[in-house]
Amino acid sequence: MDLMTYDQVLEYLQSKKRETHLLLGNGFSMAYDADIFSYNALHGFIENLDNELLTKLFEIIKTKNFELVMQQLENFSELVDAFGKDPELKTKIKEANGLLKHSLLEAIKELHPEHVFEIPEERSATCAAFLSHYFNHGGQIFTTNYDILLYWVLMRNAIEHHIDGFGRELENPGDFVSEDEMEFSELRWGKYKEKQNVHYLHGALAFFDTGIDVVKEEYENGRYLLENIETRIGNQEYPIFVTSGDGEDKLRHIMHNQYLSYCYEKLSSIQGSLVTFGFNFGPYDHHIIEAINTAAKYGKRAGDKLHSVYIGVYSDEARNYIEASAGRFMCKVNLYDSRTANVWD
Repeated sequence: MDLMTYDQVLEYLQSKKRETHLLLGNGFSMAYDADIFSYNALHGFIENLDNELLTKLFEIIKTKNFELVMQQLENFSELVDAFGKDPELKTKIKEANGLLKHSLLEAIKELHPEHVFEIPEERSATCAAFLSHYFNHGGQIFTTNYDILLYWVLMRNAIEHHIDGFGRELENPGDFVSEDEMEFSELRWGKYKEKQNVHYLHGALAFFDTGIDVVKEEYENGRYLLENIETRIGNQEYPIFVTSGDGEDKLRHIMHNQYLSYCYEKLSSIQGSLVTFGFNFGPYDHHIIEAINTAAKYGKRAGDKLHSVYIGVYSDEARNYIEASAGRFMCKVNLYDSRTANVWD
């Protein structure tokens, strides 16, 4: 049976007058440049880390998948507890896991294009048109990507109707404060969260948790976004960044952060249909499937729930995997050829 095209999916959903949402995975970034955003590129960046335990793990497990290595480190730590609690070995494992997470963050930052204007205008505009469809039809966009490609495209193209929940608060309110004397905060999350329709489920390089507020870094004072992010990291401030191994650990991390838990709950309550692009629903994505299933089960009325998910597949292998996994979903699963979606021109 032939796969649907992306345009056929949108045409069908429009005919149903159904809310349509978008979930982006790493394939969205790889479609822009696989040499930058693939596991191979990230692995190559940290291949020469001066950590014997990490080097051995990558060799033994024979993978470039960071999540798998992190999961193995966590499993190893539990085994150490079970077989004698060697404090020295436990410390080495903890240090290796911390180094891997920090290096993953550094790799993503260093491999990025320097700034938004390095993205060719045509490609940026094409991506803006791809995203705008969902905003223009009352949908929401969710992403599990750490990078800031989505943020860049939204910023550069001034896409209407998109709201990420961040805004500025007046720091010196008062009856006698003139407009010239008003002082505003940095971009804080929460002011517009009730209207939010862009959700970074695993955080992003540009988002920082201050302990009180979640703030968004921005282009300002002639300094590019990545420059400001690098300054924060240099000051020992680290982005909101979910890098745990399996789905349970990821969900635990998400639920301990006000921004991430809000985004996750929004995914868990969508109605209508969900289109995915570049998301493979792998073994460490159970928490995302759980959110989808919650949305499918718990609508207030029969019509107020998630009815279907349209999953983009790019190969026979990906198609076979999703078809074999369809039983994990509590809503109807449909497949389309993701190569027919014009995301980056």
